[in-house]
Amino acid sequence: MQIHNNILIAECSTYDFKEMLERKKVKSWLKSVSAFANTDGGSLFYGVNDDGVIVGLENPQADADFISEMIKARLDPVPEVQLIPIEHEGHTLLEVKVKAGTLTPYYYYQDGTRTAYVRVGNESVECNSQQLLSLVLKGTHMTWDSLPTQVDASKHSFIILANTFREQTHQEWNDKYLESFGLVTPEGKLTNAGLLFVDNCTVFQSRIFCTRWTGLYKDDAISSVEHRANLVLLLKYGMDFIKNYTMSGWVKMPNYRLNLPDYSDRAIFEGLVNHLIHRDYTVMGGEVHIDIYDDRVELVSPGAMLDGTQIQDRDIYKVPSMRRNPVIADMFTQLDYMEKRGSGLRKMRELTEKLPNFLQGKKPQYQTEATSFYTTFYNLNWGENGRIPVEEVANRVNSTLEKYPVNEKSSVKTFGDSQKSSEKTFGDSQKTSVKPKRLGRTAQSILDLIISDGSISQDKMAEKIGVSKRAIEMQVANLKAKGLLVREGADHGGYWRIVTNPQNKK
Repeated sequence: MQIHNNILIAECSTYDFKEMLERKKVKSWLKSVSAFANTDGGSLFYGVNDDGVIVGLENPQADADFISEMIKARLDPVPEVQLIPIEHEGHTLLEVKVKAGTLTPYYYYQDGTRTAYVRVGNESVECNSQQLLSLVLKGTHMTWDSLPTQVDASKHSFIILANTFREQTHQEWNDKYLESFGLVTPEGKLTNAGLLFVDNCTVFQSRIFCTRWTGLYKDDAISSVEHRANLVLLLKYGMDFIKNYTMSGWVKMPNYRLNLPDYSDRAIFEGLVNHLIHRDYTVMGGEVHIDIYDDRVELVSPGAMLDGTQIQDRDIYKVPSMRRNPVIADMFTQLDYMEKRGSGLRKMRELTEKLPNFLQGKKPQYQTEATSFYTTFYNLNWGENGRIPVEEVANRVNSTLEKYPVNEKSSVKTFGDSQKSSEKTFGDSQKTSVKPKRLGRTAQSILDLIISDGSISQDKMAEKIGVSKRAIEMQVANLKAKGLLVREGADHGGYWRIVTNPQNKK
């Protein structure tokens, strides 16, 4: 709290101003006490008007006694509250500081009716059914995905999960992992998370809807498909659909191919993983949506921010990593689908920032609306007037590309989009007097991987390409010697940068 020129300056989401204590309308302020206790805590300031101007209280001691009495009589359970008198320039105001509770939900009780409230922005609003369920689970120190079911684990198989674990980690699967990962209880029952990973998943809301729209809006659909399966398959089906209905072209450089994908595969993969992990599975009629337009890819899932805030109002680099479904998140971590630390929202933006500078476009945007979370990825090769012409792409790639003029008889190669591209390639090495030696397959594959994920490790390169780490180290050293590849930053936390003009490298 800060006071400037007799005006109280405070965050709207954690503070409420009350000019006076309303003794006949206790619900008007007790609902804020309930909301603060059910959310992240906060304070009510009495003796401050709606504009934050300090007007003071006539009898702060009597007001404090009444507030304490009403909290004990009308809230169940009774939250932890501090009553703090504050003196400022002859005025006395009263702070009612409410601590975030651990015994949620905290109900307001009157005439036999119990109502729980949560804080949304600068308002205290009544909980909906999903929010109330989350509060009940929070109060019992449980999450939805960790709750046991009455389904016998022995009647279901985890072959898909086991095979994926072997492929991703290069370790042997052991059925004992099912209990240690929280998919099966010690009594042999599946948890809710376990139901989402069995081969024949029957959880109705474990679905994705995939649509490729014509143009920039939801008008006519080129293709639309629904998948209902376990989470491992949903991730695969979703990524396959995105790859099939987005373009990935390349341009011909003097001695190698330079990919020009519309999107970073790694960033989109991170986004889809986040939407599958952090969605609200208590919403029975909800599912993850993948909507592909000409200029963007949108991912939508049920469930807004866990703390009730609006993501568009937050600094993305200061949002803590919070897991609505920690068992599911841990399972994806064990599968090496996500990092053990850090926010996935930051990771998506960092992946875009670490793309080669000729592919850096608008960063992914996040938005919450009602009870849904949106992630939007923007086409890296799309401008205000549509798809960027090849000549402009050439200028973005290298300001000295006049050495390698556009070959009007060639065309950019595209993959998996129903709308064929008419763009042209540039950098035809046949225009040069001496034909440079082309890069080998492994070296080209390294560049292709770096285009999608500039922070990829050499171990991961070896795994994806299918060669030894020693072979990767030799190829990386060769690319560095040719001036095509530079390492920015430390080995851990840094990233790779492709140099498009090695003749002028520093």
